[in-house]
Formats: sequence, structure tokens, C-alpha cells
Amino acid sequence: MTKRRSRGDGGLHWDEQRQRWIASVTVGYHPDGRRIVRKASDPTKSGALRKLKEKVRDLDDGLAVGDGSHTVADAVKYWLEYGLSGRSPKTVKDYRGYAENHVIPGLGSRKLRDLTVEDVERWLNARTGELSTRSLRILHSILNRSVKKAQAMDRVKRNVVELAEIPEGRAGRPSKSLTLAQAEAVLSAAPGYALEAYVVLSILTGARTEELRALTWALTDLDGQPAAFGMPIIPPSIMVWRSDRTGGDTKTPKSRRTLAMPLRCVEALRAHKVRQDAAREKAGDRWQGNSLVFCTRTGRPLSADNVKRDIRPILKKAGLKPEDWTPREFRHTFVSLLSDSGVPLESISRLVGHQGTAVTELVYRHQIRPVIQDGATAMDEIFPAMPGEDEETPGAA
Repeated sequence: MTKRRSRGDGGLHWDEQRQRWIASVTVGYHPDGRRIVRKASDPTKSGALRKLKEKVRDLDDGLAVGDGSHTVADAVKYWLEYGLSGRSPKTVKDYRGYAENHVIPGLGSRKLRDLTVEDVERWLNARTGELSTRSLRILHSILNRSVKKAQAMDRVKRNVVELAEIPEGRAGRPSKSLTLAQAEAVLSAAPGYALEAYVVLSILTGARTEELRALTWALTDLDGQPAAFGMPIIPPSIMVWRSDRTGGDTKTPKSRRTLAMPLRCVEALRAHKVRQDAAREKAGDRWQGNSLVFCTRTGRPLSADNVKRDIRPILKKAGLKPEDWTPREFRHTFVSLLSDSGVPLESISRLVGHQGTAVTELVYRHQIRPVIQDGATAMDEIFPAMPGEDEETPGAA
């Protein structure tokens, strides 16, 4: 007589219809009292028994016993559906594109419990010739978050994606900045165009493109205040308190700042307001009724594509190739020109709303003198050169 398996050891039986041995183990109970059973099958009794022992061992170790049929594609699709709440439509669209074009075709059919670090690293390395490092990081992030979500739902025991290394991809389009001569040419070419003031503010204040698209007249002070009753002069300024991001928040808390405007910005904005008032009157009932500084001919918000399209004629008139430049590089120009003029990095970082100086230095500051002169300058002040020391040293070749 066959010995009955002990309670908690699971069950093993032959399925005549499927012609396979079926192993099953109870891993918990639903709220209504129904058992949660995980099964595995194998043509041989020893194979099914081995799978049963693995499930029982995992259960004894406190590890979730996942459904073996769940695939990487199932995990990614679930994350796309429920893991992107609060993200902007553009972000959702971008993530979905990366997932549907790369992650699911590449690893989607793989069983989630069978996914290995080697699988992930081989898959990422195979795309280094076609994708940039940033894109590879996005793919890794999507896969990592999807598996983490599946792990939280007891679909898989551990997240192997976290252990995978992200390789370097192909070189992406490098960010750059206008030289002083190029910046002067762009500023000279801007008058008369719809986005003249936008270009002037971008180059001379360093505001982000999404910050300028969300700027309202209520947050723009074109007059300032003279000194009175012991109070200092308040210059004309823009209050960068909003951005064209989900919820209207700026990128970081430090990005919320008020920037004094150079006179050229004030003049450009005054001319822009006159043109906008005329456009509002011409649009009549079609005007959207918002107070955005930069908007379409009917008052609607500008998109990033609108801005990119409308600055191309200015760049072309300035003698540049429009396809070689993007609006965000006006901000890079602001940082680089200030740095080249000797403005301290800490001051530049505050002006552009960075949390610290690291991003300002590594990403934005392009026109840095190749020799770090601070130490030499300080030592020259501490130990002035002795008379005649700048002459050629006797005996030198």
C-alpha cells in the first residue's frame, strides 16, 4: 500500500489525460477561505517530485511560490497598466514605446521565474550598438520595476534585474552650447519673430524650456520697484515657480526661484506683450483666455515641438544649422558663457535651479578653460614673485 504523504509535503498524482505527473502544494488561503495551490508537472515521477520538493523548500524558507506560467511580458504589461500613475502622458507614451519595441520582443516570452542575470546582461549588451547609454538605462529601469512589482505580488522569488550591470551604449548626441559670437548672432536675428522674447530669456536667464512654456504674466515683473524707505531696489524679474510638468511643479524644489532680468529681456518682453495683445484682439472668441507669456495665436499652451519649430527660422537667419540645435542648449549657453566670464560655479548653480554644483559642472558647463587656475592664482597672491624671478633661470636650456 502506497504511503500517504505527510501534511505540508504537498501532493503528487498521475494525470491520465495529460499523461504527466502533477505536483501540487498549498501555499496559502484566499480571504474567503479557499486554498491557494501551486502546481508543477513533468512526464516523469522523479521530475515532478523534484519540482514539488523545490516548491516545498521555498515555502519552508518563507519565499513566495510563484505561478510558473507568468512571463516577463505579463510583468511588463501589468506595470505599464498600473505602475505609471501620476506620470505625464508623454512619459507614459515613451515608456510604452520602449517596452513594446524592445523589452517585450527581447525577453517577453521568458518565464519570469527562469529569468537570470545572464539573460538580462546578454540582452542589454546585444543592443549597445543601436541604443545610447541613456536608452539602455531606461530599458533596465522598465524591466527592473516590472519584476519588482511582480515580486511584490508573489509572482517571483527575487529580482535578478537589480543585479545586472548596465553596459555603455553608443555615443548619443552630445549637448553643446553656443559660443559668444553665435549667441550674439542668434540674439540679433531674433527681433520680429514670435519667439524673440523666448530666445532672449533662454539665453540671458538660463530658464528651462518647460519653465518658460509655463510662465504667466502674473509671474512677470517688467517694472521692478525703486528704492524707498530704506528698502533696496527690486529689479524687473520673472518668478520661475511653475513648469510644464505633471502637476505644474518645477523639476526640483530648488528650481523654484525668482530671476532678475537683464534690460534686453525686459525690452523683448514688452515688445512681445504688444504683439500678443494684437493677436488676442484678432483671435476674438477663439482666444483661450489664459495668461501665458508664450502661447499659440489663440492663446493655447505651446508644446516642446511648437518651440523647436518656431526657433528654427531664427537659427537659420543667424547662420546656424537649425537641425543641429535644440531649445535646451540655450540654457547650456547661459551656463557656459557665465562660467567663461568668471562667475563662480555656486552662483551659476543657484541661477539655473540645480540642487548642487555637480550637474552644473559635468553636464552644462562646456566652455571651461582647460587649466584650473584657482590654486595658482591664490598662491601668486600669497607668495608674490620675487624681482627678476620671471626672467630666464640661469643655466636653463
